[in-house]
Amino acid sequence: MTTGKSEQPISPEGERTSEGGGAPARAKASASPSTPTTSHLLLNRELSLLEFNRRVLEEALDRSQPLLERVKFLSIFASNTDEFFMIRVSGLKEEVEADIKELSPDGLSPAQQLNAVREHMLPMFDEQARCLRDDIIPELRKQGIEIVSYQSLADYERRTLNDYFEKHIYPVLTPQAVDPAHPFPSIQNLSLNLGLMVQPLPEHGITSSLTGKVAPRFARVQIPPKVRRLVPVEEGGTRFVFAADVIAANVHSLFPRMHAGPSYLFRVTRDADVDIREDEARDLLHMMQQTLRKRRLGEPVRLEVTPGMPAEMVRYLTESLGLDAEDVYVGEGLLNVPDLMELYKLDRPDLKDKPIKATLPATLRGVGATSAIFDRIKQQDILLHHPYTSFGAVTDFIAAAARDPEVQAIKMCLYRTGARSPIPEALIEASEQGKQVTAIVELKARFDEENNIEWAQRLEDAGVHVVYGLLGLKTHCKLTLVIRREGDDLRRYMHIATGNYNPVTSTVYTDLGLLTADEQIGADATDLFNFLTGYSRQKEYRELMVAPVNLRQRMIALVEREAEHARAGRPARMVAKINRLADVQMVHTLYNASQAGVEIDMIIRGICMLRPGVPGLSESIRVRSIVGRFLEHSRVYYFANGGDEEVYTGSADLMSRNLSRRVEVLAPVKDPRLKKYLKDVVLASYLRDNTKARVLRSDGSYERVEIADGDEPFDAQMNFDGSASV
Repeated sequence: MTTGKSEQPISPEGERTSEGGGAPARAKASASPSTPTTSHLLLNRELSLLEFNRRVLEEALDRSQPLLERVKFLSIFASNTDEFFMIRVSGLKEEVEADIKELSPDGLSPAQQLNAVREHMLPMFDEQARCLRDDIIPELRKQGIEIVSYQSLADYERRTLNDYFEKHIYPVLTPQAVDPAHPFPSIQNLSLNLGLMVQPLPEHGITSSLTGKVAPRFARVQIPPKVRRLVPVEEGGTRFVFAADVIAANVHSLFPRMHAGPSYLFRVTRDADVDIREDEARDLLHMMQQTLRKRRLGEPVRLEVTPGMPAEMVRYLTESLGLDAEDVYVGEGLLNVPDLMELYKLDRPDLKDKPIKATLPATLRGVGATSAIFDRIKQQDILLHHPYTSFGAVTDFIAAAARDPEVQAIKMCLYRTGARSPIPEALIEASEQGKQVTAIVELKARFDEENNIEWAQRLEDAGVHVVYGLLGLKTHCKLTLVIRREGDDLRRYMHIATGNYNPVTSTVYTDLGLLTADEQIGADATDLFNFLTGYSRQKEYRELMVAPVNLRQRMIALVEREAEHARAGRPARMVAKINRLADVQMVHTLYNASQAGVEIDMIIRGICMLRPGVPGLSESIRVRSIVGRFLEHSRVYYFANGGDEEVYTGSADLMSRNLSRRVEVLAPVKDPRLKKYLKDVVLASYLRDNTKARVLRSDGSYERVEIADGDEPFDAQMNFDGSASV
């Protein structure tokens, strides 16, 4: 797992480590009309998401972790929390303001959910601050890495920092005072700010007509996002001062002939889930560009302040932002914890995880980006398992398609590619060579819109056929189709994956990719791209499960088939490794299967609304979560099927949005070798994990798996070998 924006997942799903998924007011997950929604049968979606973030925080608290990895997990926790407020809390607040009375599937009103969220979050914030203050900072000091206050420095060190301020910070600062001519300023989302009171000196002052005294004013100074947040006391040294501390010490220089009072840090979180009215858009690209501008100044949902801020200033900020007292969070620690990720750049391998060496499956070694890769795929299906398998296998496949003169066409879905991905470059190269190239670019991939808009424009300029997906649906599937002339025939080659075409995240996500030349899957892929680019109303697929067309029905049928096997006394078991389970109809389908006797193991990274282990309801369902070094992102579905085992992999989780409001793909894994690897190596390892695994209890809490007497510690993520010939 890691942190940051599109190059560095928060969740969240930003897909980042956060378990986002659309604000409740705009994308409500509701049950099928025929599905019971008895509240005690379900866990609350929002609180389940917070429990995932609690597990992230626990990784930061774990003293067995390398020190800078603990800093990383604190940063992930903070970034996940930001996204939770921007997306989930903002949606709940909209429902409260709109006086929506509809209850969540577990029976809570929007107001009750907001209260529960605050109740759950306050202790986690306290724990984060305690960990940073009493544990991380002292341990960093022992390792020769210090974060010190400006006031604690010697005079000559302060002079050095003051000089740094004059040269590198002062020119980009914009102080903003509030008076009748200058209204309360717009505070950008997640910006870090100093608030203070400034007062004109008597000879330059503005006096009150009633008292004759000089009137103070509120002023705000934003810490510019491009300013280095940790300033080294000595060039190249490992003692640092926060830039905000340096600015606060020099704030008087921003207000000449004024008295500047003490300054206090504050931070505002805004609604970032801006509505996209696609049905009213003449040009979706233009609308998304406008949407990005609106996001920076969405409605405020949270105010964070430092403990010393005077109550009067807190009230002033709260009222000016249109917030309530319940929206204010007093940060005992650092307000913007991800600033500490600058420390992760230090050359201290002793304080980080040991790097893993990604390799290639034996069948792809020595092939590179040549036409020989197609011969290898034609001989056998190939399974890629990232980050253990080098992502070079994917880029080689696409680069080979771009350069091979026999390739006639390339069609590809791009959801999150990153700012520096070589894959769109390969598509541009293919187009310039006269190949038919089509790219489905999802402009609505939250927090990656800017990257995708830029790539869409560059691809169009190069002659690539760019399609922005389907009206009202996000195209979330990860699929590439290559059509190659071989003699008198055309042959189709596919890459179907669980993860995005992003080389950066491929090193920190666990993902799977299937390279295949299967004719039936190829025919389905062709039909799917026709569905995405034209007005096809394809309803039947030979092998693929495609949302929103048939995936929900097929998945329910597969689970119900296991129930029939169980009732008939045949082998009946289901194992699913997914990111989220939040579709009420699917939860009840799993309950029914459990009552029929199906043994069900769910490996769910984040949200789970199902209550496992409830007598008479879900006794045979076990749920565990793996939170470790890598973000668990792969999806695998295994069905015993009476002894005729089936395995599927692809992009879809069991959420309402994935089943009904997105284009998703699950593909069957047909090769017996690959099915065995997924069942007996991948799934079995996660079910065996006793180091990073937590087990979900029926009350919604998670407990770490205890190492049984005689067992050795087993970390599933450290058990895989990308060189395996799969």
